[in-house]
Amino acid sequence: MGWEALAQWGEDAARIERLVGGVANDVWSVRVKGRRAVGRLGTRSDADLAWETGLLVHLDRAGLTVPVPIPTRDGRLFADGLVVMTYLDGGPPETRADWRRVAGTLRELHRLTRGWPQRPGWRSSTDLLHAESGTRIDLGAMPPEGVARCRAAWARLSGRQTCVVHGNPGNPGNILITADRVALIDWDESHVDVPDLDLVLPGNAAGLDDAALDIASQASAAWEAAVCWGDDYAVRRLAEVRAV
Repeated sequence: MGWEALAQWGEDAARIERLVGGVANDVWSVRVKGRRAVGRLGTRSDADLAWETGLLVHLDRAGLTVPVPIPTRDGRLFADGLVVMTYLDGGPPETRADWRRVAGTLRELHRLTRGWPQRPGWRSSTDLLHAESGTRIDLGAMPPEGVARCRAAWARLSGRQTCVVHGNPGNPGNILITADRVALIDWDESHVDVPDLDLVLPGNAAGLDDAALDIASQASAAWEAAVCWGDDYAVRRLAEVRAV
């Protein structure tokens, strides 16, 4: 249906301008019931969108600052691939103190989502010790030596408790900070995994000890190499993963 679906949020709902940052989705600022919001149109399945919007509602109710899905006129949190969410202001983290606040917010996310079900179709890093694919990851497309290196890095996470991870908090564009709160946006890569993957932050803001930081950094580089395989960035990230 495309952006015609926006009418399900009201007769006066309208797009305003395209927003920067949408890769897998078409993201616009929109006006719904006279208020500014954000609309995101993509091709994710209903099951996937139900998982993501349900997570955001849970986190909002628990006190985290996240984009909250705005229901359609008949109460649905998404319609025909379109999600409309509250608009959040703020700027990216700039100082070490800012990044420490981000680390604290991520740890609260992890605490609030222990035991959360996996996002439909996704695999965790430790699932990929045996599975070949999941969502955007296809280990069969990578060179066997690279897969062995990635799996060796992920094996060091085995046995850890899992929770929801944001998936890309090291990108400053996914964080909006004000004086009194830290907001996490762009939940496209969120899934259930080991929380260490979220804690590889600039300046080691999460305060990991040397061993923990090494494990997390290697596993994170392997994850990004696998997710992005096929471009130069993925090759650079794989080069950071030690040989077996």
